[in-house]
Amino acid sequence: MNNNLVILAGGVSSRMKKQAENLNSVDAKLLKDADNKSKAMIGVGSGYRPFMDYLLFNAKKAGYKNIVIVIGQKDNSIKDYYTNDKGKETFKDINFTFAVQPIPEGREKPLGTADALWHGLMAVKGWAGQKFTVVNSDNLYSRTALRVMLESEHPNSMIDYNRDGMEFDKARIEGFAVTKKDENNFLLNIMEKPDQQTIESAKGIDGFIGVSMNIFNLSYDMIFPFLEACPLNPIRKEKELPTAIKMMIDAYPGSLFAYPLSEHVPDLTSKNDIEKIKEYLEKEFKELN
Repeated sequence: MNNNLVILAGGVSSRMKKQAENLNSVDAKLLKDADNKSKAMIGVGSGYRPFMDYLLFNAKKAGYKNIVIVIGQKDNSIKDYYTNDKGKETFKDINFTFAVQPIPEGREKPLGTADALWHGLMAVKGWAGQKFTVVNSDNLYSRTALRVMLESEHPNSMIDYNRDGMEFDKARIEGFAVTKKDENNFLLNIMEKPDQQTIESAKGIDGFIGVSMNIFNLSYDMIFPFLEACPLNPIRKEKELPTAIKMMIDAYPGSLFAYPLSEHVPDLTSKNDIEKIKEYLEKEFKELN
């Protein structure tokens, strides 16, 4: 069992920086954070504790020891906090590595999640031959989900969330990528931006519709060449991790097992999520608070 985790936090948080309505109840300091910092560093927790502290707290409790955080080239707030500030003391028994995802010349944003993971793995070449878990920095995955990934016996795996277990509004849930599996629950496809027909085609015999919230446990050696070869999405012009994973499972059928799990995954995507996240953290994380 390899206690390795990669957190993707190198994006420019474009959706968070968009204007939003009905924000009168949101603290002005948090709105300033939302406009200027990585989403993961917005101080939505008790005592202005950043969102990423809660993800790291769950990861630590699940058993992760070696953590790579992929950061953006224009924002050092994450690295500063976990090497020189309060985060250093809170997570002093975590081995942190920071990998910078650059913005290529002529672009306003980095090249996407597959590119972010490639930069993260390049920073820890010693992980070759091992497995690791990769997650987004703006989702708060549970200790249960993280432990399932850590303890998985498969070379590659993912958490396949029950669509009906999500506590978002219907329109938001309908935008989540759905998964298609074989009869043994090995992944066949991840279908982004699904229409209703695609959603119905993903339904299992028992009515279960699985959605991906971008938490995977992967073999370093198996995924790495597909991260390098991942093409740009023709519309979004980014190299996307689900595309690299689809390339991998096409080359190695039956290599990624999907663990079904029914629970909510708090998501800090836009300014409208801030108050809900604050309330959730106050209720669920009394131990850290």
